[in-house]
Amino acid sequence: MITDHIANISVSTQASVYFDGKCVSHGITFPDGTKKSVGVVLPSTLAFKTGAPEIMECVAGSCEYKLAGSDAWLKSSPGEKFSIPGNSSFDIRVTEAYHYICHFG
Repeated sequence: MITDHIANISVSTQASVYFDGKCVSHGITFPDGTKKSVGVVLPSTLAFKTGAPEIMECVAGSCEYKLAGSDAWLKSSPGEKFSIPGNSSFDIRVTEAYHYICHFG
């Protein structure tokens, strides 16, 4: 199931812009204090580091990703998620705009 709407949240109107605009996201906060981000990665190959564990949920487009310590590129399409451990990293390869929700854990 694809998350296409999130109700009852607070949205940061100031975008976080990474990699010269190739990744843009907005922070959202739920009434219980849970924080997530919603954004888009434009066509590129990028390397991200994590602090807390993250779950990347694809809501449109697609990407290929490779977790730290792996040589395998895996695909994520709409409705699919992948998990990244805390204090780790992952590479992401995008050929069409990849729209996502990042769930912090």
